[in-house]
Amino acid sequence: MNMRRTKVDFDMVREVGLTLPDVETSSIHEALALKVHGKLLACAAIHRSAEPNTLAVRIDVDRRAELVAAEPRVYYVTDHYVNYPTVLVRLREIDRDAITDLLGMAWRFVTSKTKPRTRKAQNSRS
Repeated sequence: MNMRRTKVDFDMVREVGLTLPDVETSSIHEALALKVHGKLLACAAIHRSAEPNTLAVRIDVDRRAELVAAEPRVYYVTDHYVNYPTVLVRLREIDRDAITDLLGMAWRFVTSKTKPRTRKAQNSRS
């Protein structure tokens, strides 16, 4: 059985994303979004430069470069997104396991940016 044929859509992205700690559904510019502690994790890519049925996922730019180089059919970036820590994902080209891994990477990226500030804030109050 070819798991790649399982259709990945925004509903599946939401279902997978909500299995991660503290992730909630939200919206950004009236598009589906997933956030953790109020920080964007992933959203429907709505800028006109993105292809239809594309997900924008927050990820380190070095990791983005690796993904795009390894699987340009699945991952890409446009000029609009190049200065943001974001990779674009063609949902028709990705399977559930890969989207699960990618959202996990995004979750670690987003939460790693919020944890140090929390620790510093707590330390400054001591």
